[in-house]
Amino acid sequence: QVQLVESGGGLVQAGGSLRLSCSVSRLPFRQFHMGWFRRIPGKERELVATISYDGGDTQYAESAKGRFTISRDNAKNTVYLQMNSLHPEDTAVYYCALKPRSSGSFYYQEGYGYWGQGTQVTVAS
Repeated sequence: QVQLVESGGGLVQAGGSLRLSCSVSRLPFRQFHMGWFRRIPGKERELVATISYDGGDTQYAESAKGRFTISRDNAKNTVYLQMNSLHPEDTAVYYCALKPRSSGSFYYQEGYGYWGQGTQVTVAS
């Protein structure tokens, strides 16, 4: 069964940084695109960043560009999200998700159907 476990969330002051990690088990990791999504209270999950199966391509939400960096280590079955210059508006539960290569491009949100439990990020003003 697919298992994704996020870590690294916490409380940080505005302007600070956090690095989220997501470990994936029981999967041929290299066969999956990976993504980070977040759920702000009162809203649906939204895309933050995605990365292709081989790490060669990435995409970011407009709100994340220039501040967040997604990366992956296929040898460790782990995907990361480095978040800098955090805003209070970034406060959310952040989720790791995966998409099989066979489902299509990493770029499109459709197909990210497996999720971790989420990790809370709180940015204080």
